[in-house]
Amino acid sequence: IVRGSKPMNALQCARYVYQMEGVRGFYRGLTASYAGISETIICFAIYESLKKHLKEVQLPSSSPNGTERSSTNFFGLMFAAAVSKGCASCIAYPHEVIRTRLREEGTKYKAFIQTARLVAREEGYLAFYRGLFAQLIRQIPNTAIVLSTYELIVYLLEDRAK
Repeated sequence: IVRGSKPMNALQCARYVYQMEGVRGFYRGLTASYAGISETIICFAIYESLKKHLKEVQLPSSSPNGTERSSTNFFGLMFAAAVSKGCASCIAYPHEVIRTRLREEGTKYKAFIQTARLVAREEGYLAFYRGLFAQLIRQIPNTAIVLSTYELIVYLLEDRAK
């Protein structure tokens, strides 16, 4: 917690937070975390819209068993998931910056709105997007893999049920 100090385990860290700030210290940045739910909502709204559009423009299968079409669907769904996560992250990213600032120990940042105003006034609006590129590189492949794999599993289970 202090630079150059011995690393703490989880219990020691929890004890330190409690001694320094009490129970409130465990909830620092919670409002910004709640704001982060908007990113998930935006992501799923865009994803479902793109998925619907993919079904509308779906080409008929050229192979009798449909494997070519299902692989095209899988990669189409991966692309839809990647685009939706990228858009959602770009729209909702400022909450990440605010949450990070609120979790810093011993800073001037005390509340969600106060932190947003302070960052905008002192550093400008571009500060809300500091670190976005690293976030996109980490999150887009993860979301693309998770959502397309989910869709593939649902497809396979529905196919088995028939």
